[in-house]
Amino acid sequence: MDDISGGFFMPFFGREKEAAEDGNNKKTKLCRRIAGNFPQSAECGRTAGSDYHESDIADAFEQLSVEERKKLYPLLGAEWVAEIFSYIEDPDEYLQELNLDQAAKVLSFMDSDDAVDVLDELDDSTQEKLVGMLDEESSHDIKMIQSYEDDEVGSLMTTNFVVIHDTLTIRQAMRELIRQAGENDNISTVYVIDKDNRFYGAIDLKDLIIAREGTLLDDIVSTSYPYVTDHEKIDDCIEQIKDYAEDSIPVLTEEKELIGVITSQDLVEVVDDAMGEDYAKLAGLTAEEDLEETTKESMKKRLPWLMILLILGLGVSSVVGIFETVVAVIPVVMCFQSLILDMAGNVGTQSLAVTIRVLMDEELTAKQKLMLVVKEMKIGFVNGLFLGVMAWLFLGIYICVIKGYPIHHALLVSGCVGIALVTAMVISSMVGTLIPMFFKKINVDPAVASGPLITTVNDLVAIVVYYGLAMLFLVDLLHVTG
Repeated sequence: MDDISGGFFMPFFGREKEAAEDGNNKKTKLCRRIAGNFPQSAECGRTAGSDYHESDIADAFEQLSVEERKKLYPLLGAEWVAEIFSYIEDPDEYLQELNLDQAAKVLSFMDSDDAVDVLDELDDSTQEKLVGMLDEESSHDIKMIQSYEDDEVGSLMTTNFVVIHDTLTIRQAMRELIRQAGENDNISTVYVIDKDNRFYGAIDLKDLIIAREGTLLDDIVSTSYPYVTDHEKIDDCIEQIKDYAEDSIPVLTEEKELIGVITSQDLVEVVDDAMGEDYAKLAGLTAEEDLEETTKESMKKRLPWLMILLILGLGVSSVVGIFETVVAVIPVVMCFQSLILDMAGNVGTQSLAVTIRVLMDEELTAKQKLMLVVKEMKIGFVNGLFLGVMAWLFLGIYICVIKGYPIHHALLVSGCVGIALVTAMVISSMVGTLIPMFFKKINVDPAVASGPLITTVNDLVAIVVYYGLAMLFLVDLLHVTG
């Protein structure tokens, strides 16, 4: 029977395994095929390699040996290697496999912002040598972008765009577009400058293509096209840029000179980085970590918050000590401490996440903020009421049956847990909403009001509420004993 079943299923599993292996090795086989089949000339390599997308080749690079990659570079040519490097997360590692002349050629074909990103990962000496070997235009563009601070818009821009003068005819504009498209592939939007070389407006490529010859260029120019200035802070204008949903946004100097553009891809990367930083802060870190960081660097990011949380934790522990008499009289209440703490922390973290997202709207009014606080407290109350009733019933049965308490005492204790749960969840919702609002008010990133901080604050709230209610009602008023 085993032999029959094994023989029956073997072809199926064999095909499945073969397909998996083929998928895993696809990229490697792709590049080896390119490198192995066309050793004769670079022209042959480029022709054959054109059948593959740059992203596929980029994915395969890391699976090849250094020797295989060095064989591949001359076959592809500097221009195509530059395109492939734009799909690689850390192209600086591969750039260093080239000699300085080859590396400079590759950099000259890369978009200026991508070239800057690569150069920033190299040592100062290598940077200086490579920039000095570039053509005048590429060198100027790279130095210009490097002159901006990392948090300024100018550090994100690229000089890959098409620009024409407002005095051209439709025919002349099309001719100029074709000429510049050979060096700049961001052509979906054509930018227009006036006789003083100041930004005048923008033209959608489609409008330029369908325009009749007799049409005035001014008729298809959008003179109210959005723009940003080079020294603006990225955080201050990112929402504005997102709202326009354009393929690219021009970057101007204070004198309205057009010096670059921010593409939608640049914007995606900025938003992704911002989300990564916020996620790190919500985890109680000062910045994102990566796999290549040293233990010392990771400790520097984590330790400050952990020290703060330790102090707050000591405060929570001290508060617990105040209610030793409650635990001594009714020991069973300690069984449900973690339940109250966990639920309060979870609710607070949920409110925190919602509030941070809402606070991204810079135009939020005081009334809207108040409505958010009320809404979160209302949600906390309704959820708490539902969970509190469940806790009262199920915990009452547990305390009576498992712990052996009289039914009325059991229901009183579980009722205290239920009331504490409702109260803690309402207060935690309020705290989780107000703390990030406070941070925003004092111009501190709301994400700094991290999950661990909210959880610790809510632990303190939950302890006071839970044991306070137990002492007030169970011990002092009803004289329940365990």
